[in-house]
Amino acid sequence: MNERGTASQMHTQELAAVHASVLAGSDVTSRYVEAPPGELVHVLDYGQGEPVLMLHGSGPTALQFLPLIKQIPDSSVIAVDRPGFGLSDPHDWPEDRRQAAVEWIDQLLDALNLDTIDLLGSSAGGTWAIWYAYAHPGRVTNLVLLGAPPTLTVNTPPAPLRMVASIDPANPPPMPPPSPDTVIQSMAGMGEGDTITKYPAQIEAMVAAAKDPITGRASLDELKALISADGWQAGVETPIEELGKLKAPTLLIWGDKDPLGDTQAAQQTADAIPRSQLEIVSAGHGPWLGQPKAVAERVTQFIRPRST
Repeated sequence: MNERGTASQMHTQELAAVHASVLAGSDVTSRYVEAPPGELVHVLDYGQGEPVLMLHGSGPTALQFLPLIKQIPDSSVIAVDRPGFGLSDPHDWPEDRRQAAVEWIDQLLDALNLDTIDLLGSSAGGTWAIWYAYAHPGRVTNLVLLGAPPTLTVNTPPAPLRMVASIDPANPPPMPPPSPDTVIQSMAGMGEGDTITKYPAQIEAMVAAAKDPITGRASLDELKALISADGWQAGVETPIEELGKLKAPTLLIWGDKDPLGDTQAAQQTADAIPRSQLEIVSAGHGPWLGQPKAVAERVTQFIRPRST
């Protein structure tokens, strides 16, 4: 797997082994691209057709999209491990994280030789997708948001996330070691405690990621960059009014038990986006985990209407 850099810059062998085990025998393939220069980005590939780029949230890796990846026909699906997550190299973030995230996606698309994409984001990946679609409307054909995107002014970070974001990395509180039970408990806080139990390989990957120092730093760093003691950090807060400037047709699939925003927030978000469609489903923050087929069908209807 990734053998560049010093040992302190590498993900653990356990995490690499779990990725290899989860993908063993699958026709979902794994590779690296260099973007930006000197940094390796790990991506999962499946299918042929129009490109769909998937961006995961702050906790999981691109592996969590596996229930969805193979169910979108006529598409070249590219699920990306964002910087520091999964098997991707970490990234040194400047103070303006929003602009840096936009630049990172731009460099990734260039490295993948993609002019335009359908862009799908979950959680913080959805926030990145919004930022990118706003900054570069000519490169985003369709925008799909799975779960409530953080930083929207109509959403509120739940108390457990605010507590995690307040952790001092130099003096962390005592925590139980990562295990399937701690993963299920964490996912229960996001409304997906029951659904994640259907995916033992996902749980194994999340346990390995929780043990990985690079992933841990990336996750905590992102939470601190997004969340303040009483809401969202001012530098990344996304005003609801800004959504009115999005050009891409946008599909929102929002769980009715999403702890980041209730159904009223979902409707306010959809109302603010000019060319939007909203689906409220019985789910938490990861609606495709509990209803992979239904979510995949709805995404396909939206981005590939000729395929249905």
